Amino acid sequence: MQPFIRQNPRFSLCGLNCALCPMNVGHYCPGCGGGAGNQPCAIARCANQRPGVEYCYQCDQFPCEKYPEIDRADSFITYRNRSRDLEKHRRIGESAYETELNEKSSILAVLLDRFNDGRRKSFFCLAVNLLELEDLRSIMRELDTVDRPLDWTVKERAQVAVRKMKAAADKRGIALILRKAPGKDERE
Repeated sequence: MQPFIRQNPRFSLCGLNCALCPMNVGHYCPGCGGGAGNQPCAIARCANQRPGVEYCYQCDQFPCEKYPEIDRADSFITYRNRSRDLEKHRRIGESAYETELNEKSSILAVLLDRFNDGRRKSFFCLAVNLLELEDLRSIMRELDTVDRPLDWTVKERAQVAVRKMKAAADKRGIALILRKAPGKDERE
């Protein structure tokens, strides 16, 4: 396969927010088209055959057979909002979407630095990916006061952060859990 290089490896061509993925945050994957990583996927091979397609929605075949039940299950990162995020990217433009993604990435970095008790990286990645930016901003303002007391342990701060994120998710009807692909029996 010819090298698959993209200008923006933080938002994949299929709609994943790679910048918010635990594998990317942990430096195990550079994101879609950022060098070594998950380049042999069918969507990347397809994009290599279509010059000028930086995001799947730019292809005249979109959505195609490579998108069966696109948002049904997750891997390391949630696939839940790929369709919605691609549509948002198309609607507001790459620059505005990148600005929002950068802000979410900054929020994630703060959560991992100040509120991660060693067990919350995947949860924080998922929550930042699925929650609306306005919810995250509000949570971070509230957490700013939690981060101040010197006598609070990281575990206590993590518990408060998780409670606030779950409460915001509950208000919007969002389940903050990765969804497994259906087993063979469930598919038949």
